[in-house]
Amino acid sequence: MAKQERAVRTRQALIHAAAEAFAADAYAVASLSAISRRAGVSAGALHFHFAGKDDMAKAVEAEAAGFVRQLAEDCRSTAGTALQRLVHTVFGLLAAAGDDPVVRAGFKLCVDPSRKSEADMLHWWAGFVRDLVLQAQGEGELAQGVSADDATTAIVAATVGFVVIAMVDAEWPSVERMARFWSCILPSLAAAPEGVLASVTRGDQQCDRVR
Repeated sequence: MAKQERAVRTRQALIHAAAEAFAADAYAVASLSAISRRAGVSAGALHFHFAGKDDMAKAVEAEAAGFVRQLAEDCRSTAGTALQRLVHTVFGLLAAAGDDPVVRAGFKLCVDPSRKSEADMLHWWAGFVRDLVLQAQGEGELAQGVSADDATTAIVAATVGFVVIAMVDAEWPSVERMARFWSCILPSLAAAPEGVLASVTRGDQQCDRVR
């Protein structure tokens, strides 16, 4: 059992080290030797767990995708309107992106031109946002004249943009900045933005999940 636990810890250390390397540098730049040094393990231990760099990238993407999907489902099940749940999910995702290099690396890897991503987190996230926007539209929450496509595009673009910023400065997408962001866009997006904004200003906007 001790050997199995040690193997699990080593694998997780390698995934975390790889995520830090992929989030800080392009996939093509990150080296296996640097990742093994960052994780504090030997090159032999790295190759015991992973066949190569692409195998490590797939593991990082899989862990990031699993975390983001579970976070989104947890937020989807919370009380409130569809737009409130969407706001909560975005806050939770950006909080995770600021704190967790695995989440940041997962998004970065899915758009890295130097490799073919299989996790496709970006398309999944866009589909999740669209589902909630369509639900909000069906419940009369969107402002008159706002299309689901336009609202989805704006929210997805802003979210991914903030994740990219978090790769450079993990403290930048703070709760205060996110609250100001929603305060700017909700008046043009929501039919009754006051209720959604109230949840932002009350500070109950985060749907937190520890990976």
